[in-house]
Amino acid sequence: MKRALVSIELKDGLHLRPATRLVKRAMAFQSSIWLKSNEKIANARSILSILLLCATLGSLVELEASGADEDQALAAIASLLQSEDGSGSPEVSGDPTDTGN
Repeated sequence: MKRALVSIELKDGLHLRPATRLVKRAMAFQSSIWLKSNEKIANARSILSILLLCATLGSLVELEASGADEDQALAAIASLLQSEDGSGSPEVSGDPTDTGN
């Protein structure tokens, strides 16, 4: 089991769009991934539990991963939470005018 403490750098916090990205990213790993914030615990594969964390800009979130690919899972989820746009990378790929609708 691996743990990491990260600060939410998403300017609008962990709202629906970055939460969706987080769930999709978590599904790519075999490991169980959990987020903890303000005594609330969320399964990284559950969008509802992630949204119920009510994590805003600057919130501290403890990540916990357990499984065969726990190191990679922690790094990927931490990267997403610490990026300003929720993409998990410094550059945004795709069409910048795409609103996801």
